Amino acid sequence: MSTVQPAGPSRVDRPVPAVTAALVMVIALGVLWLSELVDQLSGNQLDYYGIHARELDGLPEIYTAPLLHGGWEHLMANSGPFFVLGLLVLLGGALRWVVTTLISVTVSGLAAWVLTPIGTIVLGASGLIFGWLTYLLVRGILTRRPAQVIMGIAVLVVYGGMIWGVLPGAAGISWQAHLGGAAGGILAAWLLHRRRSSPAPTPGRPGYVGGR
Repeated sequence: MSTVQPAGPSRVDRPVPAVTAALVMVIALGVLWLSELVDQLSGNQLDYYGIHARELDGLPEIYTAPLLHGGWEHLMANSGPFFVLGLLVLLGGALRWVVTTLISVTVSGLAAWVLTPIGTIVLGASGLIFGWLTYLLVRGILTRRPAQVIMGIAVLVVYGGMIWGVLPGAAGISWQAHLGGAAGGILAAWLLHRRRSSPAPTPGRPGYVGGR
C-alpha cells in the first residue's frame, strides 16, 4: 500500500504574519499621507492625477486617484478603514491582497469614469476601501470557514453602515466610485474563493491512496 500526502497550502493561501501585514499597511498609509503633503505644498497640483470623468486621456488616472485626497479631512476620514480593512485582507495572503486591490481599484475607477458627470475629477481611496469591505463580507459566505465568517460578521457590525455610501447622497462624495469598489470586492471574492468541483483522485496525484 502506498500513500501520497496532500500538498501544503499554495502561495495564494499562505497567510501573512500580523507584524508584517501591519508594517505593509503602515507604509501604504504613509504613502497616502505623503502624497497629500506633496499635494498641499504644490498648491493641489497632484489633483490633476485624479480620474477625469469620461475623458479618454484620463483613464490611466484610475490607478493614481486612490493615492490622492481632497484635503486632510478627506484623508483622515479614509485612514482608519483603509488601514483596518486592508490589514484584514492582507492577513489572508499577500497575493489575495494584491488581486483584490487591483480588481477593486480598476472596477471602482471605471465606474467613476463612466458614471460621474463630465468635467468632474474623482479622488480618494474610498473605492478601494469599499472593495476590501465587500471582499471580506463575501469571502466568509463563499468559504464558510468559521474564522472568516466571524471576521465578516465583525466587519459588518463595525463598518456595515458604509454600505449606504453606494447610493447617491451628499454632494462631493463619489457614490459611483463606492459602488464600483463594492462590485470589485465581490468579484474578487468570487474569483478567489468560489467553490470548484474536485476531480476524482488519480495515481500520482496528491491525495491518492492506492494498494498493490
